[in-house]
Amino acid sequence: MSNETNRRDFLGYTFAAVAAVGGASALVGMKQAWDPLPSVLAGGFTTVELSGIKAGEPIVVTWRGKPIFILKKTEDMEDNKRDLVVGNDRFTVAIGLCTHLGCIPAWKKTKWKCACHGGEFNPSAENIFGPPPRPLDLPPFSIKGTQIVLGEEGPEYKKIATAMMA
Repeated sequence: MSNETNRRDFLGYTFAAVAAVGGASALVGMKQAWDPLPSVLAGGFTTVELSGIKAGEPIVVTWRGKPIFILKKTEDMEDNKRDLVVGNDRFTVAIGLCTHLGCIPAWKKTKWKCACHGGEFNPSAENIFGPPPRPLDLPPFSIKGTQIVLGEEGPEYKKIATAMMA
């Protein structure tokens, strides 16, 4: 210690340094606690190849623990504002939970039917019979070539979501 720094000043500087290091460590710990876990970030996006889907036969994929229905429409299925058009193909994309009580409807030839209370949804995921108050919900998605990426809002999603609100 120099002659100009006494014991009391030295202890003050030491305390300030320890407090600064402790405060910085606490901030780093809080940031890590606030950030989502890597497993959550990885589970946030699901990519599905659309070119391999057969017309009239929906597939079910899981995204964030929810079933997602993807149906490639046949030529005789009517056009709808909810249709996702990729190339020459039309698709319906919907969260596969009934909007009445959250049951998972099953595909029965030309429509989704909910076994719990008899709700029915057409190939465009719109409610056509029973207690469901609204169509099946639309998950956020974007299109990259012939793949759909569930979990990010692309222009196609925004277009369909806007059309559904109108």
